[in-house]
Amino acid sequence: MIQPQTTILPKCLFTLGQPLDLSQDRFGFFYETKIDEEIGVLRQRMKDDGYLYLRNFWSREAVQVVRDSLTSQLDRLGFLRPGAPRDEARFDGREVGRAMGNPLDQRDPVLRDLVFGPQITDFFQTFLAGPVRHFDFIWFRTKGPGYGSPLHCDLVYMGRGTHDLYTTWVPLGDVSLELGGLIVLEGSHKKGDRLKPYLSRDVDDYCTNRDDAADYAAGKRWWDGTLSKNAVALQKSLGGRWLTAPEFRMGDAVIFNMTLVHGSLDNQTDRFRLSTDTRYQLASQPIDERWVGDQPPGHAVTQRRGRVC
Repeated sequence: MIQPQTTILPKCLFTLGQPLDLSQDRFGFFYETKIDEEIGVLRQRMKDDGYLYLRNFWSREAVQVVRDSLTSQLDRLGFLRPGAPRDEARFDGREVGRAMGNPLDQRDPVLRDLVFGPQITDFFQTFLAGPVRHFDFIWFRTKGPGYGSPLHCDLVYMGRGTHDLYTTWVPLGDVSLELGGLIVLEGSHKKGDRLKPYLSRDVDDYCTNRDDAADYAAGKRWWDGTLSKNAVALQKSLGGRWLTAPEFRMGDAVIFNMTLVHGSLDNQTDRFRLSTDTRYQLASQPIDERWVGDQPPGHAVTQRRGRVC
């Protein structure tokens, strides 16, 4: 049943420049899960919804320390507006860069203490019923004004190990609807048959029997893993509502599986939206080697893999 929305919505919300239909049968909010729910309830909700939205997973104070560290880096690197309070993370006209080219410090100790520390590790060890490990690479999402993240599923970027892998998205500050937080397409994790041609791909694979195979092998061409650039058309095709939170608050966490379609709202403010996402799995299962080690190779040319298509 679709519950009435009590939050007063902005006049328009956009994804990749496309205005979303904000009617109650097309747009809604995450189901909030309590961290102290029985583990069986959490597992069933993940199965049913494809995500867990955990309010106040961390203390605000713990996340503020991380935010202070990252805004200090942004200020030092010249990305923040001079004279504005640093914590506001005001945009000064220069984008920070996408995940693989983001200059923020992967080894930042206060960040790693948060996203790889005992609180999140203990949660996943209980949730997955065994010792866990995480990817070493941290995806920074430092989004200035304009388009948000493209619509995609994570599997196409990190599916060379186990597929029983989970993303944790962490807002490093309060995120209003206008600032442009995470959105997911309701029920899309159950559309595997419809999405099979997409989910069976890997962004670092290329077809050796294509005329331009040499360009792909050399990194001159690359599919970026985007599922769609049109949120409205994708919604009409797959069904479901676009879901987000009325406001993500510092300390929240959203955990979701590899086949849930997601992206983010466009940023309609003059501030950076700061967040990270990280990945966790059972230690006993195979891991995608692109994302582990002291210097994970990620999407380097050395990770290209040819196959006959």
